[in-house]
Amino acid sequence: MQTTDYTKNKDLKTESFGCGNLACPGCGETIAMRGVLNALDGDAVIVIPACCGSIIDGLFPFSKARVPVLHTPFATAASTAAGVLHGLRRRGNKHTTVVAWAGDGGTYDIGLQALSSTVERNEDFLYICYDNEAYMNTGIQRSSSTPLLAWTTTTPEGDLKKAPKKNIIDIMSAHRIPYSAAATVAYPDDLVAKVRRAKSTPGSKFVNILAPCPTGWKSKPSLSVKISRLAVRSNVYPLYEVFDGERLVLRDNPDPVPVGKYMELQGRFHGLSEQEVELVQRHVDHAWEQLRKRADEII
Repeated sequence: MQTTDYTKNKDLKTESFGCGNLACPGCGETIAMRGVLNALDGDAVIVIPACCGSIIDGLFPFSKARVPVLHTPFATAASTAAGVLHGLRRRGNKHTTVVAWAGDGGTYDIGLQALSSTVERNEDFLYICYDNEAYMNTGIQRSSSTPLLAWTTTTPEGDLKKAPKKNIIDIMSAHRIPYSAAATVAYPDDLVAKVRRAKSTPGSKFVNILAPCPTGWKSKPSLSVKISRLAVRSNVYPLYEVFDGERLVLRDNPDPVPVGKYMELQGRFHGLSEQEVELVQRHVDHAWEQLRKRADEII
């Protein structure tokens, strides 16, 4: 992993996300939280609905996030963040970033209504989805972020998920918000740059961060960053940004690895036939080509 500027000359005791937490080994959510809070220089309020993040942060009165944290019901991360935002602004605080921090279950599914109505008003907040592609905190049930042919406890062997992953960036872009982006913990410089770009952009911002869950993905904890990197290198999870719902900037991947290289490290895809892996490969190739055609800039 590259060394990012937020780790240089950092005292871990003063970082915005402290050492030690209740996460499973190898959890991508904690890597993402550390990067985001350091990118915001610790000047943030975090709103967390029911999700792994609400547990990982610690039991009251303890918290590993060294910024104010407000826990809220599953469906209300965005709307609660809007309330916090207006409270701070009424007090004259125009510098603190209000962050809604939710998993894919609370973003793609349960929290989508509140998210849509909040960004439609272009509230000046940052919504972060740490995307581990299932309802991990409640037992690894499928969400609409779960990828095609993935195992979960509600899509068991013999009845794997038949639908592809929902495109949440397209949904956010359709609201014409100022900024939306896809990031992952395997490329920390890219992640930090996108969070800082979001911070400096007025209005609603959305960043989706792919964050592997070794428990739900049935992968080795030591491989979380490698798997994240392979997701990008195989075009399963492209890195891109959309400005004002229109201008799309894509990170190019001229020499992609086969999707099978990404899938073979995860038990949730074990047992797939060669034909099923090829089906996923065709779906990924098609989505990548469509994204390239839409891109206004490829970097």
